[in-house]
Amino acid sequence: MRSTSFLPGFLLLSALACTHSTHTQPAPPSMDPAERGRALAKRVIIADGHVDVPYRLHEKLGPNGEPSEDISLRTAGGDFDHPRAMEGGFDVAFMSIYIPADLQTKPGASKALADSLIDMMEKIARQSPGKFSMAHSVEEARRNTQEGKVSFALGIENGSAIEDSLQNVAHFHQRGVRYITLTHSRDNQLSDASFNTGKRTWNGLSPFGKQVVAEMNRVGIMVDVSHLSDDAIRQAVESSQVPVIASHSSCRHFTPGFERNISDELIRALAAKGGVVMINFGSAFLTQAANAYELEVRKAVMAFTQERGLARDSAEVHAFAETYLREHPAPLARVEDVADHIDHVVKLVGIDHVGLGSDFDGVGPTLPIGLKDVSQYPNLFRVLIERGYSEADIEKIASGNVFRVWRKVESHAAGR
Repeated sequence: MRSTSFLPGFLLLSALACTHSTHTQPAPPSMDPAERGRALAKRVIIADGHVDVPYRLHEKLGPNGEPSEDISLRTAGGDFDHPRAMEGGFDVAFMSIYIPADLQTKPGASKALADSLIDMMEKIARQSPGKFSMAHSVEEARRNTQEGKVSFALGIENGSAIEDSLQNVAHFHQRGVRYITLTHSRDNQLSDASFNTGKRTWNGLSPFGKQVVAEMNRVGIMVDVSHLSDDAIRQAVESSQVPVIASHSSCRHFTPGFERNISDELIRALAAKGGVVMINFGSAFLTQAANAYELEVRKAVMAFTQERGLARDSAEVHAFAETYLREHPAPLARVEDVADHIDHVVKLVGIDHVGLGSDFDGVGPTLPIGLKDVSQYPNLFRVLIERGYSEADIEKIASGNVFRVWRKVESHAAGR
């Protein structure tokens, strides 16, 4: 997700899945849910639709231009590193190539940043070949898992990276990008954004945005509708010839009025096209209390900024925001709330249309109790087991559903 307005980013809040080992057996039913959750996390492939590691590292580059954190080792900060991924049974991270909306007014800057972040993730994989590997297909992701490696799949967050050139869609496919979130926190050249206030620029997708969706279908890139306005989501689903995903969105049913989450109507529309809603773990996406709290934080920081005529990213504004959060603790969601959102999608449209899109390293301290980093996926599996989900169901949620869409998009492109 990254920051949605002026706040520092850390403040805002199937059968095709395979086993880790061809000889690992299902957990005995006699095991308690926690033990079964841990065992299942080690056995099924866990594919998370949205992990913000690239920009986390980009924000902390050392004087030599290299990341100051080594995610192949345990890190003091952040939500992802290799040791914790191993502890949680985490296998496939769709690494978010996040492009800030501010770059949309600087021609060429969005594409340049996207290419540099892809370069960085490829270099990390090359430097730790026994731990990480790029994944450009479901087959590569499965093979990496069999070899005990964590896969880096790539998704661009903000279609501004395409700039004004349709050829850049094929360029990014060649670079390994397998989904593109059409916009982010502001309307761009492709689409209206859910967070954008006031008059919509396009009343959905722009004419160029519709061309980009068609080109993504042609080359084999999944269309991601997280961050889009309702009309834009509706038009993206209608215009795409293949299923689409919402890589890191939750259910608006629990947060009325919060357009960044997906409405029941649009969940049904995505599912009717074969798509998948991948649940965001940020507390503001999960509960009304946390969502209202985030709004109050924004209002307080905005008032402070305007009263003093400060720049939105000034040290004074950051300090005020940190103090405000310390003095007004956030009402955090719990792992059970994530399960509630999964339940809701399943009740609406069935088990084949829900997945995981945590927003780890993007929603910072707002992560729910019990899902604070990638080591804690087994906690979610425990809750799902307690609620009666079968291991086959959980496999679909963990990776099978998004893998199905990924393969469908690939096969459509290959058949053209």
